[in-house]
Amino acid sequence: MEKLKEVRKVGQSIWLDFIQRGLITSGRLKQLVASGVSGLTSNPTIFHKAVTQGQDYDQAIKSILKSKPDASIMDIYDRLTIEDIQMAADVFRPVYDASSGMDGLVSLEPTPELAYDTKGTIAEVRRLWRLVDRPNLMMKVPATPPGIPAIEQLLAEGININITLMFSMAHYEAVSRAYLQGLARCANPRQITSVASFFVSRVDTYVDRELEKIGTREALALRGKAAVANSKLVYHRFKEVFSGDEFTKLRKRGAHIQRVLWGSTSTKNPAYSDLKYVAELMGPDTVNTLPTETLDCFLDHGQIRDTLNEGLAAAKRVISSLKKVGIDLDAITEQLQVDGVKAFSDSFHQLLKALEEKCRHFR
Repeated sequence: MEKLKEVRKVGQSIWLDFIQRGLITSGRLKQLVASGVSGLTSNPTIFHKAVTQGQDYDQAIKSILKSKPDASIMDIYDRLTIEDIQMAADVFRPVYDASSGMDGLVSLEPTPELAYDTKGTIAEVRRLWRLVDRPNLMMKVPATPPGIPAIEQLLAEGININITLMFSMAHYEAVSRAYLQGLARCANPRQITSVASFFVSRVDTYVDRELEKIGTREALALRGKAAVANSKLVYHRFKEVFSGDEFTKLRKRGAHIQRVLWGSTSTKNPAYSDLKYVAELMGPDTVNTLPTETLDCFLDHGQIRDTLNEGLAAAKRVISSLKKVGIDLDAITEQLQVDGVKAFSDSFHQLLKALEEKCRHFR
């Protein structure tokens, strides 16, 4: 477990990409925090797995139905998720306090149905922020075109935001701009913590499939290289943004940098290392959020080294080579964002359906 604390020496925080009530109530989450896990992220897919696998939530659902027999499915979903996030935030609160608010954060995502609704996103994030009522809550907002103005407004109001579903340099440019503008409008920017969640493995999954369709020797040689190269270029841009004059002015007002968070870092292709997107994306001022299986792999055989600050020229060559063989990375990353919203929306509806079935059974 000391390995997690070693990662901090290269400037990276390891967060857990998972939540489940039993993880919290059993004391397991507290053990992970003591060992060096310094934050937690959740999304509709994670909550769907949590609620449908096992009986962790059965007693809580029965209790809600007993006190409020006419509770709607959305009421029940709200209660369960808010309680989980509150309990998790309380476990991480000492980390939040000790790190001056940079770590110890717990992320909650509003309904994916609002991904393309600016006003709806703002209203729902405000509602959940008030209900959870924890300073170390971080609300998730996707980096869709309608999400960007919502992000800026919510940051201006002093709400911690985890910007999610980013896949391209264009997404990162829009997000970092919204962050700087939101901070500039905020009365007290020192209270805000934000991360820019850049999704990784899905890029390789999509690009590799296209490379195999092309089938040339040059194309096949590029398999498994797009995601890390794409991420390294974004990390380089992050360093430029937060060493620039615009942020220097905000830093004087107490503002924190907006760290890049690597999301979707479990390896999807069994031909690649199970820690490919951990080992190759380690470096200062970043977060890597790991599902439990990837965390276990890292604790077992992970290596610790600053790899983000090397290979920039090679990353540029990979992106250039992808274009030469006919890969339109911009189009692919835009499609990945659309697909990501749909995947979370599908999980959300499956979760509501599972809750309906449980309620029908208990009634």
